Amino acid sequence: MPQKRASRLVLAFVGLLLLLAVPALFAPWFGWFQKPANGQTELTIPRGATLTAVAADLQAKNLITSARHFRLLARLLGSARPVQAGRYSLPKNAPWAAYLSQLQQGRVIRQMLTISEGLPSVLVAEKLAAEPRLTGPITAPPEGSVLPQTYDFTDGEPRAALLARMQAAMQKTSAELWPKRTPRAIVKTMEEALILASIVEKETGKPEERRKIAGVYTNRLRLGMKLDADPTVIYPITKGKPLGRRIRRSELDADTGYNTYARPGLPQGPIANPGRASIAAVLNPEETDALFFVADGTGGHVFAATLAEHNANVQRWYALRLSRGEM
Repeated sequence: MPQKRASRLVLAFVGLLLLLAVPALFAPWFGWFQKPANGQTELTIPRGATLTAVAADLQAKNLITSARHFRLLARLLGSARPVQAGRYSLPKNAPWAAYLSQLQQGRVIRQMLTISEGLPSVLVAEKLAAEPRLTGPITAPPEGSVLPQTYDFTDGEPRAALLARMQAAMQKTSAELWPKRTPRAIVKTMEEALILASIVEKETGKPEERRKIAGVYTNRLRLGMKLDADPTVIYPITKGKPLGRRIRRSELDADTGYNTYARPGLPQGPIANPGRASIAAVLNPEETDALFFVADGTGGHVFAATLAEHNANVQRWYALRLSRGEM
């Protein structure tokens, strides 16, 4: 009897040890499949980082409890893909498998950079150069080759690579819009469309006016009239940057290849990077009898079909500016 009691005690003791050991043995497996909690933690993975280094970083950020167990489970249950460099936002207390998947797939934090409609290429280059999270040199692209919109990028992405994506977006948009042109369009090529769209872009800040201004310029081109667009005078002087003063008489008379006061027709190239809406407006201009327009003091314009009507509108504009102390 004492021997049987001793055996039962030994078995009970072994059972207790197993009871305590099993949860510890399988605890890492629970971490691999656990449910995420609220909150995010940022983690930056340098280029060339090993799984060992990444696991240590995850443990240091309190995202996992054991770097050693993470490496073991990654090799047993994860894929063989390497982790990708970049800056990540990782959910706290997420399944360890989710961490590995996100790091291997390179689902990094995306940064945003907006190129405004009508921004000239010299300012596009300056904006890229001023973004500290981009790398590498940059030069101004050909005017009209960049599609204005918001682009995402990753920390350390080359500026030239982001610029190439901007230019590819313009090529794609141009190819998409050109077949949709209407018989009213005066432009014969996509290059001409970009040139005229860049003028429309610089002439108005009101989206609802784009097609009408495109219609005015279409009418003038069809009649052989000069476009008389102030932005075409300014462009060769500043490469599209603000002039900061009134245009001089000598500049209105100068035949620069861009100045539409000097000769009829389109300038020799775009004067800015037009947005999708302005390109579409040129390819489908509004049907109008207007040949002239002048600012109305509200950011928009007043349109006229005759020179006499236009001159009266100009006088009202001058009177408004005089009352504001602008002249």
